[in-house]
Amino acid sequence: MTELSPDRWAAGDAYEAYMGRWSRVLARVFLDWLDPPNASHWLEVGCGTGALAAAICERYRPASLQACDPSQAFVDHARRNALDGCTFSVIGGPDTFPLREAGFDVVVSGLVLNFMPQPELALAAMRERTRPGGSVAAYVWDYAGGLEFLQHFWEEAIAVEPAAAELDESRRFELWQAQALAASFRSAGLVDVSTDVLEMVTDFADFDDYWRPFLGGSGPAPSYVASLDSAQRDALRTRLEERLVADEDGHIRLRARALAVRGVQPVRRVQSIP
Repeated sequence: MTELSPDRWAAGDAYEAYMGRWSRVLARVFLDWLDPPNASHWLEVGCGTGALAAAICERYRPASLQACDPSQAFVDHARRNALDGCTFSVIGGPDTFPLREAGFDVVVSGLVLNFMPQPELALAAMRERTRPGGSVAAYVWDYAGGLEFLQHFWEEAIAVEPAAAELDESRRFELWQAQALAASFRSAGLVDVSTDVLEMVTDFADFDDYWRPFLGGSGPAPSYVASLDSAQRDALRTRLEERLVADEDGHIRLRARALAVRGVQPVRRVQSIP
């Protein structure tokens, strides 16, 4: 049996080809939903290769934006492509998230909460860094039923090697649904919590455009592919190529869905003296 490989987040360029290109599309969809004010002070937790940070800088002219991630490779990639006004840093646990004396106006996290070992501590730290009346928002892929290009991948991977089921994100993250996200935000002390569904299409130019990013070794599915021997990898490729049906123009278009949540840091009320 193949030794199953844990998630690896090591190569910015490889991750950009695998998931970053879709993260950039989704970041714009998320910001349309969030509709934040211009000239805000932002904190982004788990910036990855910089998809959300770039969209914020391009569209909302932030007064400042501090973005952070535990992966040095991802931070280096984000810095190389950064716009003016963005500051990137490498972090450890939630206690190392960047601080701003007056608090941040908007604190966001994209496609990372479900990968954190203690998301409740991360949310508490995000709320603590938000000014009174400021917003905290996050989004995650709906792995359980809304990310078709990965659903196809894991179903065929499991057909080749049943042990791959334990790495399938639809099983690992099946509880990450809107109701659970809202409950986690309320448990962190946020109020006026709301959720929504974000939808988009992943458009692959051809099968090679679909398959090649899985060979980069960065991210859960590519990490798994890297653990296969050549015969297993070829078998998986063949099954996927037979399964995926292209449109008349040769493109493979698959549905993608994410779940978004936002809440507000309560305004502290000063009690009057009778």
